[in-house]
Order: sequence, then C-alpha cells, then structure tokens
Amino acid sequence: MKFGASMFFADYAVSADALAVALEERGFDSVWAPEHSHIPLSRKTEFPAGGELPRKYAEAMDPFVSLAAAASVTSRLMIGTGVCLVAQRDPIQLAKTVASLDVVSGGRFLFGIGNGWNQDEMENHGTAFATRHKRARENVEAMRAIWSSDAAEYHGEFVNFDPMVARPKPVRSPPVYVGGAFPYSARRAIRYGDGWLPQAARKGAYRQIADMIPEFHRMTEEAGRGRLPVTVWHSRRDGDMIKRYEDLEVERVVFSLEPEGRDEVMVKIDAIAGFMRGVNG
Repeated sequence: MKFGASMFFADYAVSADALAVALEERGFDSVWAPEHSHIPLSRKTEFPAGGELPRKYAEAMDPFVSLAAAASVTSRLMIGTGVCLVAQRDPIQLAKTVASLDVVSGGRFLFGIGNGWNQDEMENHGTAFATRHKRARENVEAMRAIWSSDAAEYHGEFVNFDPMVARPKPVRSPPVYVGGAFPYSARRAIRYGDGWLPQAARKGAYRQIADMIPEFHRMTEEAGRGRLPVTVWHSRRDGDMIKRYEDLEVERVVFSLEPEGRDEVMVKIDAIAGFMRGVNG
C-alpha cells in the first residue's frame, strides 16, 4: 500500500519543501496540495462537510508553487494536486503550468482535479456553476491535446482554439485523477480520467468509500476501461479500514494534515510513518 500526505499549504505552516523532504525520508509515496484561489464572503452553496468553512480554505497557497518547491528538494516523492479546480482555470495556461511542473519534477506529477462546490468562487472566475462539469471535461481534453500534439487544436462549446504550438511537453502525460462524490465523479473518471479520488458523502464517512469501490470497478469494466487506480483521502490510522482498502486494490491512501508549524507536523507524520510500517511490514 502506498501512502501520501496532503496539506493546505499556508504562509504560517511548515513549508512545502521541508514537509516534502520529511515525507520522502519516511517512505511516503506522495505529497498533495489542494486549491482555492479565494473564498468569497457570500455563500450560495454550503460547505460539503457541514458547519463553518475552515479558515485554511481562504489561506491556501497556489498548489503549483508549493509543489514546485516540494519537487526541487526530492527525487522520488510524487507530487499531486488534490485537487486543482480546473473549471475555473484557463486550459491553455494550465496546460503549460502542468507540463512545466512535470518537467521540473522529472515526470512525478499526479494531476488530481475536481469540479468545485463553491458557486461564488467559481462565478468570480467567469465560470457558470451549472455547466462546470462540461467545462472541466473540455479543459482536460484540450490540455491533453496540447500535451500530445505539436500542432494542437480543440473545438468545443467552452474551449475553442485552432492549431497552436505550446511547449514544454510533459515528460509523460500526467495521469488525471478525478475527485468527487459517488456516482458522478466516478462516471467522470471513467469517461476522461486515469484514476479516481473518491470522496465520502459526509465528513468522516470513510466506510462509504470502501462500499463504493467495488461498484466503481464494475462500472470501469463495463465501460471497457479495465481497473482504474483509486486514491483515497483519509485522516484516521485505522488498520482494519486500511486492510479493507488493500483487499479492494486501492492504490494509495492519503492522510490529511492540518496547516501547522514544523514541530507539530513532524510529530504527526512520524506517527503515520510508524503506522505505515505496521501495515506494510
């Protein structure tokens, strides 16, 4: 079982490079950075986990800057967005950002994406909430065309450009992990993703994720996609649940860390590392 860690990197928390070095030294597989460009003070949509929105959502640093710092001081650690809000980004510029990060990391980038829940944030970027799913798909399809072709073009409802030259090309086409709740994100992962980042329907409902995975595998096989890898977000050191994930062929489990100082975070990742050794032997 592979293990990763995720953090809303903030200017008051342990730095991304310091955390990345510590994770690689302790045998973690990956580090992940989420994204929110800003948080409007208005709220048309409720926070999916319920209650007040934690302050870290408004304080997160740009994930690509944080991950570039992490990549610069490591050699094996995978770096991923968990998740990038592709529907509210320009696909041409994002394609260059992703490709550049994949190049400077030596092909270690994992492209976790999500379509977003915060309507106010999205509308500030000029993205209509009702059509965000189709726009996200077109953005991904357009980026893949840019990464793979020397004269890329794409013609869709939201993304439209004639043949262009755009470099650098990524070391490899970054695998796209589609995040979100079942069944909709699972369907999107099967349609245009390379893996799935499932999310529980409510905070702490991890058993729901395990219940979803067999159905996801059935759906991928029926669609002729074979078995797509699954990465699960987790926050508890639950050996029985991790064993169940192993039995379900989950690729990796990512532990969520709060944005805290170096000393506090190191204690927590040491504890997770000990748990990892117990799981993997």
